[in-house]
Amino acid sequence: MSQATQKEMTLFTNPPAKKLKLFDSELLVPAIVDSFRKLSPRVQVRSPVMFVVYVGSIITTLLYVQALYGQGEAAPGFILATSVWLWFTVLFANFAEALAEGRSKAQAASLRSLKQSVTAKKLASPKHGTTWLPQPAADLRKGHFVLVEAGDVIPIDGEVIEGVASVDESAITGESAPVIRESGGDFSSVTGGTRVLSDWLVVKVTANPGETFLDRMISMVEGAKRQKTPNEIALTILLVALTIVFLVVTVTLLPFSLFSVEAAKAAGLASSPISITVLIALLVCLIPTTIGGLLSAIGVAGMSRMMQANVIATSGRAVEAAGDVDVLLLDKTGTITLGNRQASAFMPAPGVTEQQLADVAQLASLADDTPEGRSIVVLAKQKFNIREREMAALNALFIPFSANTRMSGIDIGDRHVRKGAADTVKQYVEGMGQPYPVEVARAVDDVARRGSTPLVVVDAGRVMGVVELKDIVKGGIKERFAELRRMGIKTVMITGDNKLTAAAIAAEAGVDDFLAEATPEDKLKLIRSYQAEGRLVAMTGDGTNDAPALAQADVAVAMNSGTQAAKEAGNMVDLDSNPTKLLEIVEIGKQMLMTRGSLTTFSIANDVAKYFAIIPAAFVGTFPALKALDVMRLSSPNSAIMSAVIFNALIIVFLIPLALKGVRYRAIGAAALLRRNIWVYGVGGLVLPFAGIKLIDVVLTMFHLV
Repeated sequence: MSQATQKEMTLFTNPPAKKLKLFDSELLVPAIVDSFRKLSPRVQVRSPVMFVVYVGSIITTLLYVQALYGQGEAAPGFILATSVWLWFTVLFANFAEALAEGRSKAQAASLRSLKQSVTAKKLASPKHGTTWLPQPAADLRKGHFVLVEAGDVIPIDGEVIEGVASVDESAITGESAPVIRESGGDFSSVTGGTRVLSDWLVVKVTANPGETFLDRMISMVEGAKRQKTPNEIALTILLVALTIVFLVVTVTLLPFSLFSVEAAKAAGLASSPISITVLIALLVCLIPTTIGGLLSAIGVAGMSRMMQANVIATSGRAVEAAGDVDVLLLDKTGTITLGNRQASAFMPAPGVTEQQLADVAQLASLADDTPEGRSIVVLAKQKFNIREREMAALNALFIPFSANTRMSGIDIGDRHVRKGAADTVKQYVEGMGQPYPVEVARAVDDVARRGSTPLVVVDAGRVMGVVELKDIVKGGIKERFAELRRMGIKTVMITGDNKLTAAAIAAEAGVDDFLAEATPEDKLKLIRSYQAEGRLVAMTGDGTNDAPALAQADVAVAMNSGTQAAKEAGNMVDLDSNPTKLLEIVEIGKQMLMTRGSLTTFSIANDVAKYFAIIPAAFVGTFPALKALDVMRLSSPNSAIMSAVIFNALIIVFLIPLALKGVRYRAIGAAALLRRNIWVYGVGGLVLPFAGIKLIDVVLTMFHLV
């Protein structure tokens, strides 16, 4: 298969993902169909509150059929209208859940579209240049070796064992910038469905078909829709308890009403019993149908919002735990700081000019391809216009950095130029019998106290001075940490730097605490100590050494670019491999909890208003004195009951966008959030039904519908 043909096939089988709107027709039509499919009793029984409405709808429908034969307890039209709106209440709740599930299904379908039927180049032996034979990707198994060249789609998950190449992972991560994948280290894993842009890779297959990372993501997205979290289960139990209480109360009202009618007749007073249709309408308006109908949709939507942030959560429990987190463990490099240290100053030794130090430092960095080395070359050029020199022209030998020497540099004949860590350079210089200036040691300490990294430069045994590498704190990160602090979340920076450097960076970034010179054991011990205090801990990681701590953390976000061990230990995977995503994950989790709490408050509050609408109307025939409680002055008992039932159904529809999008996130404390919740959703939920029911009553009366 040619590269051009394979590129065309990639574009055909993996079109750009379309971002669906909330009420997009692609979501709306299937959701409406699923709303009717969910009328099955086996589905309805999963939500006890809505199951009561479901049973009530069936009973009123049967009462309407009975009324058609002249044996009805009320006018057939009234029973029919009540029955229709009760069915609408059930359907609207089904629609909310189906719409939320539809968004997850769309995301799963988008992921499934990445699974391409490609032909792999299976190698006879794990070596580039050996013979390969075409083989369908579906026939590959663990331990097989494949060759992937420029333009080829990686057929299945694997580990790079030879070669280095640029890989386009935008289909999975959403990031347009290609990434480098090479053998060895933490960046050797490749994912099926991504595409090699340059060079070649020899890949060892690490997953059988059906067990790939893409398969697991699809399973997570599809399997998340029906999982209930502990808080959701607790709330369901509360709603069931309220429903049982109101069910018992409503059932006892019928014999009480009949007894009252008989007593009134004995006293010569006119009275009529309450009908079963009205009792069912009363029950539906008494129980918390609003939150009962939206509860499942809120949980599914939380998972969906996490997916939209390019984060795969293994369960709804993980999303909910993110909302309850009160301690964040954050790596310094790449999360709090930009990650690439930049040369910021030259600090010469006594008897050395700054320009001389810059010249030697640039010389030592000419062949250094690290971001730090390149920044030294650039700083020397900017400050003193020292142009880069060619290694070939200098006839120099580059000495790369190694863990043993902890230095790098070049040899030009008998001239040895080195740069490296202060303690290593000191041993190197003193081993040559040369002095190590006290002023240089003092400059090293000053640089470390500022949170920067000191590099000491030496030329032919003579210490030339110190280059300061500044670890730049990300813009706006201090304000983000301040927001988290207002929410009661403690931030802890994790770093391998010494305590002086860590303290300086922590102060500049505004974190609450830090762990310096951190080892995997230190991270694990720190997490356990916080959990012993009853706190929920979140952290990110990408390396195998992070796996123990990730497995211990309550919310563990593994980077997609990290090792397989890290991914398996975490309960979330960030497809963008962006460590700062942890802050967004916490916000999404809190938004889900806020949405559930807000709508629960609203649901219970608006039930109070419905009591004032329906109770006087339901019992005014039995107890005429209850007319005084009709504070809304509704036109008739039937109109009052019908208005309350219609409002009860329509409010679910109006709250669907809020349930799916979530209550707007605000970084405020728990007490302030509770006050805001009570005012907006408590008082609002109390006032809105009065206006809504009255408006519906006016419309029904105007068009003589009751």
